[in-house]
Amino acid sequence: MNKKKIAGEKAAEYIKDGMIVGLGTGSTAKYLVARVGELVRSGLKIKAVATSKATEEQARELGIPLLDVNDVEYIDIAIDGVDEIDGEFNATKGGGGALFREKIVASLAKEVIWIMDDSKLVDRIGAFPLPVEILPYGYKVTLRRLNDLGLNPVLRMKGDEVYVTDNGNYIADLNLTKPADVIDIKNKLDNTVGVLETGQFLKMCDRIVVGTDDGAVVYEAANGAGK
Repeated sequence: MNKKKIAGEKAAEYIKDGMIVGLGTGSTAKYLVARVGELVRSGLKIKAVATSKATEEQARELGIPLLDVNDVEYIDIAIDGVDEIDGEFNATKGGGGALFREKIVASLAKEVIWIMDDSKLVDRIGAFPLPVEILPYGYKVTLRRLNDLGLNPVLRMKGDEVYVTDNGNYIADLNLTKPADVIDIKNKLDNTVGVLETGQFLKMCDRIVVGTDDGAVVYEAANGAGK
């Protein structure tokens, strides 16, 4: 049973005619985009904003109408995957390298849904390395500063070359001391010159859709969680 496919296809049920939809990036989001393509071919009238070049390419191949993020004032619903998420809906994202664009799209959305298989549910985030997008100019300086803060940065590589994001930047993956204090880490990163955006998505979603062996389970934001 493909839990990621279950989550992606369930989340697509929240998309309605006339919406502007933010399409996420990653292995789970691919199933969402594939399902949206099927719905479009069946007559669903939407327009979409992609969070990465890879998602943009997939959407275009499926005939999903695309908009440039600069041409929208809002997004009705954004659906994307996570690398891990806790019970308060604090998530780590960016394993696929699209965290900057994903956060812009999520910040524009009236409704945000994170999709995942049940292995991504954790008591406290911090086991998965926290991706941080950093400027190439002075990147070694930034890495030293992150190291001095005790955040244990590792420059992401792709083979023998430095990994480059769709925005032309680098990513430092932070190997945090567990359990991670998300607010303390956020404050440190917000005050570090050279850090452009982080993979911390804290209480940004309205619901999560989880793929399990028994099908999709939906959890709504409550008790202060969510946007």
